[in-house]
Amino acid sequence: MSSLEHISIRVHSSRAHKCEDEKCPRPSCYKAYGSGKEDAPLCDVAGFENCRMKLLRHVSFVDCPGHDILMATMLNGAAIMEGALLRIAANESCPQPQTSEHLAAVEIMRLQHIIILQNKVDVAINQHEAIRKFIEGTVADGAPVVLISAQLKYNIDVVCEYIVKKIPIPERNFISPPNMIVIRCFDVNKPGFEVDEIRGGVAGGSILRGVWKVNQYIEVRPGIVVKDESGNIKCTPIYSRIVSLYAEQNELQFAVPGGLIGIGTTMDPTLTRADRLVGQVLGEVGSLPEVFVELEVNFFLLRRLLDVRTKGSEKQGKVSKLAKAEIIMLNIGSMSTGARVIAVRNDLAKLQLTSPVCTSKGEKIALSRRVEKHWRLIGWGQIQAGTTLEVPSVHVLLCDL
Repeated sequence: MSSLEHISIRVHSSRAHKCEDEKCPRPSCYKAYGSGKEDAPLCDVAGFENCRMKLLRHVSFVDCPGHDILMATMLNGAAIMEGALLRIAANESCPQPQTSEHLAAVEIMRLQHIIILQNKVDVAINQHEAIRKFIEGTVADGAPVVLISAQLKYNIDVVCEYIVKKIPIPERNFISPPNMIVIRCFDVNKPGFEVDEIRGGVAGGSILRGVWKVNQYIEVRPGIVVKDESGNIKCTPIYSRIVSLYAEQNELQFAVPGGLIGIGTTMDPTLTRADRLVGQVLGEVGSLPEVFVELEVNFFLLRRLLDVRTKGSEKQGKVSKLAKAEIIMLNIGSMSTGARVIAVRNDLAKLQLTSPVCTSKGEKIALSRRVEKHWRLIGWGQIQAGTTLEVPSVHVLLCDL
């Protein structure tokens, strides 16, 4: 796997506003601002400069790179999305090799709300029909296609309006024990810090359900994973405490589902350095799913690699059946892990994982295979059963700072 596949997912947030005066013309009455603390900016449309902008929605964005070697990163980011902006460059033919793959990933991750952005319309706009033909029969069929220029900020107000009107706010679960997928983690300490200045590790992600509060105790699974001399895998969950909650630069006392949250903890910062906990699950102590080392999945394979330009014969583009002892890559939530195929029968496969995964039965997964030195999406599946790892139940705080 290329080291580039470990590039962090880039995240940022924005606020969608609308002019309070109903006479303010569309789409100029819509505008996006950064997620600072300013609550009511003034409208900048001529004739409405004295009107306040009304906050409609906070939106968090996960920027998924389009390069083929970063497909695993894209799938990890899609695990927490509730809508998608599929950007297509107007000065290139449609679809490009990765565009079909990204659209398939959107379908695998069960995203129903899609807006297509035809970018670089200041350069060319002659591919609208090609885009419509490309999305026909897919989950994006009927999705709005917005012509934009990111460089010139052309039609960004239209995109803002579509996000507000076309992507509904999902129902949130505030009652269940809190649960969060980690998509980023890092050490905020700088070289030369004194001992009393050192802060614990930070984990970033999206809360799936429940409510986090400052000073709440948390558990991270699988936690610290090691192999003994016999090759047996052991994992020790990390137990810690929340010391801060952030949404962008805004400090919170509690955090609810939706958007991207940064959680400051009492964990040893070396545990969160360089995204080491990405793919793990963070939750209330004693409430997390089991940790699996083997999975039984019901799977479906694509007939062909999605618009991948392969060299040589036509057969190279076809997706062959899973073979016993083959190594594939799985994306489960925000975790990317290798897996060895132990057995295959019809559309059922038993897979031995390279790294243990905290997940649940019924969870959807993406399957990728190494093709010409890159991991290519070949299908998806659903977890039916598996072999779990015994997890120590001793509740201790690791390096509580």
